[in-house]
Amino acid sequence: MRINFKEEQKFTQWWFVWLIIILIAIIPIYGIYKQLILGDEFGNNPMSDTGLIVFSILMFALIGLFLLIKLKTTINDNEIRMSFFPFVKKKIKWDKIKKAEVVNYGFVGGWGIRIWTKYGVVYNVRGNKGLAIELSNGKKLLIGTQKEAELRRAIEMKMKKI
Repeated sequence: MRINFKEEQKFTQWWFVWLIIILIAIIPIYGIYKQLILGDEFGNNPMSDTGLIVFSILMFALIGLFLLIKLKTTINDNEIRMSFFPFVKKKIKWDKIKKAEVVNYGFVGGWGIRIWTKYGVVYNVRGNKGLAIELSNGKKLLIGTQKEAELRRAIEMKMKKI
């Protein structure tokens, strides 16, 4: 089966992943240092030692999650495959697609999975370009892209054959 388009994207915005999340994760580390190592209370209303440790673990799990998230798009002669690992995996057969086009979707409230937009469910990790798909049953979705021109060529070629 010939692949007409393939793209893999990750959250790479340094200010989002590294700056915001890691700065937030430093707070419980400082709290552990101050409360468990120095023996001082951390703040006016300190969290329990166990709560502080659990919160730290959760923060590092969140960082790990953002490092794992990938948006993969593959288009071949039979279908469009989209995986927003570890959350969603979809295969859409061409015969179920009413319309597919590359659009500038603007700002839809952030990155990740956005629901209830005019494009249906939006899957993106950055930018404002994507593949808007309308299915025969009326449902819509949009898959973000950083390879707009290449995606546009693949979609236009396939839509001419349908």
